Order: sequence, then C-alpha cells, then structure tokens
Amino acid sequence: MTQFNLDHARKIISSAQTKGVELGLKPLTVAVLDAGGHLVALERQDGSSILRPQIAMGKAFGAVAVGAGSRWLNENAQTRPHFIQALNGVAGGGIVPVPGGVLVRNATGDILGAVGITGDSSENDEAAAIAGIEAAGFKPDAG
Repeated sequence: MTQFNLDHARKIISSAQTKGVELGLKPLTVAVLDAGGHLVALERQDGSSILRPQIAMGKAFGAVAVGAGSRWLNENAQTRPHFIQALNGVAGGGIVPVPGGVLVRNATGDILGAVGITGDSSENDEAAAIAGIEAAGFKPDAG
C-alpha cells in the first residue's frame, strides 16, 4: 500500500492552487488529512478569510469520518437533516457537509485521507481538490 505523506500533501495543495488560478477562483484554503482524520498539511492563500482553515478541515474531516466525499454529506443534509445534525453533534461540530471534501484513494481503493478546500463555490472547491489529488497520482472520491 502506498504511504500517504507530507510530500503527497504538498503536491495536492500546490496542484489544487494551480487549478484555482487556472479557473480564476477566489483565494483557496486547502487542508489535507490522513485516514485517521489528522492534519497533514494546510495552506491558506493570501486574501483567504479567517475561518477558512476550519471550514477546509471540516469538509475533509467529514469525508474521512464517514468514508464518503462531502458531496454525499450535502445530499444527506438535504434529505435527512436529522441524521447530519446528529452526526455533526457526535463529531463535536467538526463536520462541514458541503461539497469540497474529497477522499484520497490509492489504486486499490483504500482510503489514504481526504482533502478539504474552501474559498470559492463548493463546486469549484471540489474541482480544485480533484485536480490536486489526481496530480499527486491518487484517485479522488467526491462522493
């Protein structure tokens, strides 16, 4: 199994930021967590607002916590709000259930961690996360 490390996280962050520039996105904050939900790396672009690190980590944490991208959490927030509210309560309020949290999988489908991005629309955040994960040689799973 491929070991997920700081070099991978740095590659994901730089590639996601490059994608953001290509798409003309607002300043992004990118958080990369390992499979245990621990922060590996976080970078906040100049001009990114002050709560963005917590939002990015909440998107990634939600994804790794349930084993599905935060798009899945968003869909469930709409159809089963009581479930997402209870889940977020159990998680101490640490889950942000909107797109932009994408699982990082290896070639065999094992979860290595998750990337959370915030700063632009949820769809654009998710696109940047996917680009970063692919550039690092992993498989993105947005849910």
